Amino acid sequence: MMPLLDLDPDVVATARELAARAAEPVVRIATAHTTVAVERATLRLAGITGADTTHRAGDVPWVNRVVDTVREHCGLEHGVVLPAFHALREHDLGSLTDLAEATAAGQIQYRVPAGRDAERAAKAGRVAVAKGLRTVDRNRAQRDRLITRFGDPPRRPWIYLIVATGDIDEDVVQAANAARAGADIIAVIRSTGQSLLDYVPEGATHHGFAGTYATQENFRIMRAAMDDVSKEVGRYIRVTNYASGLCMPEIAVLGGLQRLDMMLNDSMYGILFRDINPIRTFVDQRFSRQVHARAGIIINTGEDNYLTTADAVDAAHTVTVSQLLNEHFAHEAGLPDELLGLGHAFEINPKVPESFRLELAHALLARELFPDAPLKWMPPTKHMTGDVFNGYLLDGFFNLAGVLTGQSILLVGMMTEAVVTPFLSDRDLALQNVRYVLDAAAGLREDFHPAPGGFIVKRAHQVLGEAVDLLDRIVRDGLLNAIADGTFGLMKRPPDKGKGADGVVEKADGYRNPAADLLESGETK
Repeated sequence: MMPLLDLDPDVVATARELAARAAEPVVRIATAHTTVAVERATLRLAGITGADTTHRAGDVPWVNRVVDTVREHCGLEHGVVLPAFHALREHDLGSLTDLAEATAAGQIQYRVPAGRDAERAAKAGRVAVAKGLRTVDRNRAQRDRLITRFGDPPRRPWIYLIVATGDIDEDVVQAANAARAGADIIAVIRSTGQSLLDYVPEGATHHGFAGTYATQENFRIMRAAMDDVSKEVGRYIRVTNYASGLCMPEIAVLGGLQRLDMMLNDSMYGILFRDINPIRTFVDQRFSRQVHARAGIIINTGEDNYLTTADAVDAAHTVTVSQLLNEHFAHEAGLPDELLGLGHAFEINPKVPESFRLELAHALLARELFPDAPLKWMPPTKHMTGDVFNGYLLDGFFNLAGVLTGQSILLVGMMTEAVVTPFLSDRDLALQNVRYVLDAAAGLREDFHPAPGGFIVKRAHQVLGEAVDLLDRIVRDGLLNAIADGTFGLMKRPPDKGKGADGVVEKADGYRNPAADLLESGETK
């Protein structure tokens, strides 16, 4: 897309430099700590599966049982791999699942090995984790083969549609029908509250609330079903889920092991909107993004959510700041631009004068700041009133803005947003809206040239300037302090508060994690 905003390259470079400086202290903190979720994710790559179904309080995943017991016996400062694989050898057990069962029976006393014992445990752990990563690598290659075989959607933006029945089998039915009706990406919404569970449920689930639980088996079922539909419709249908919340690293691993294609993964969403501890979130998101980079998974960030709590005009620059921070955190973790689905949204109050021109300015600014990123454009939600006719019109304007500004991923807006969970008929009407606009205005972008120095160009320059000013302040005050002060989405989240803080562990000098080593190096064994 040809630049239309005449952005000053020096201002853009300054914005990125400030974002990097603002992020640097947080990256240092993230690399100096681990979390229970990172250690569980490592054991999942090493092959542990299943759950203790006999526990009186409900099923407990074996990976939780092992990590929690290791922490109780000898701490996690050295990581879980050394104690776990030393115990595996010491007790002559055949698998990590056997180790978990013995742990539950009280037969294992974990300790951090030293000397040759430590080296043997580290080597065994690396072999097991490397095997899991090779599965991730094979899935990435398989995705590439299937895209070549079935083909990609013939046009951009890709059409992204949500299913959220709570029952994975019903989700499959809705997803297949949506793909046949034109959807390119199926997003399976998670059950309400799962982001605050410090474990990942096991197996297929049929009882989620306003969404379906993210589990390895549910991922497998949906991916297999969409492979069948891809063959039927003649284009590769991508599947999305959520690598966020207290189990962000684990779900990223499960997505890689089951060939998901996109995952929602934002550096600050869990802090701001789920009150998860900031340090826990930054540690977990770094590891999860390393997994996404290895798996070739496109991440979707959550800047659209800021505009559901803050004003979309006054807070527009905070979206740009978050996008720049998300970009830096992603690059630092190894994610290239083509996997960086930065988010933004059509959330200006339609009663604001020139609201559509303002939306175009904001959308164009994102497109020109991140020309190689598959931007995710989110539909109106905050100002959907229940008037389905007005909502349908507003979604049409949203679709038009997406076409005019060259967005990459367009989430289908629903006229019944904020009223009911959409019926299949609502989704069909929404897809008709998208298809009409994309077909009718497909080439309009080449004719769209905002006036030099006009309203749209001036607004984009204003937002970028405000973003640079805010980044400069964040560099001076610190990103963690900015989050605590309510800079983003009006949410105030101190760094020492929030859910999951007790799951953060400072690494000791002898910390070992073969998953982190292999992800950093790109090696396969």
